[in-house]
Amino acid sequence: MTQDYFQNSVYILKDEMYRFAKKFLMSADEAEDVVMDLMMRFWQKKDELLVVENLKSFAMRSVKNECLNRLKHHEVKLGFASQTRHQSELYQIETNNMREQILGFIDQLPEKQKMVIHLKDVEEYEISEISEMMEMEENAVRVNLMRARQKVKESINKLNAYETAMIQNYRQ
Repeated sequence: MTQDYFQNSVYILKDEMYRFAKKFLMSADEAEDVVMDLMMRFWQKKDELLVVENLKSFAMRSVKNECLNRLKHHEVKLGFASQTRHQSELYQIETNNMREQILGFIDQLPEKQKMVIHLKDVEEYEISEISEMMEMEENAVRVNLMRARQKVKESINKLNAYETAMIQNYRQ
């Protein structure tokens, strides 16, 4: 594989890989590290990449696996996972920014649901592409997506009900 071919087939995926990694790790620096590490590994094994049918799917699956490895490491070392799962409800209410609140609700989802909803609704991948990236059946992707959207909708409804009650209490 030549440098030009690598640049036009693998390196052009770095921005998508970065966004995907950042969604998992919630850290721009850590996401950048993941992408750079993977790019170095890909370059070192550039000739092996010639046999990969779908480089984009391979790259995204590599990002997912690397991020999960790093999250496991952080969970053991720092208790990172429990910290992100138990974000303050007060913070979500005070932000008063629906987009941020929805992203917060998505971050509280189980990992598979979080990945599926991010890939489908944020990155706009097709179900078949998500299925390949996550090594899941298409039906499993659909089920996880439906459940994720349902949980986000329930969270939004609870937030709206709470805000409405607070406004009514304030007026009295």
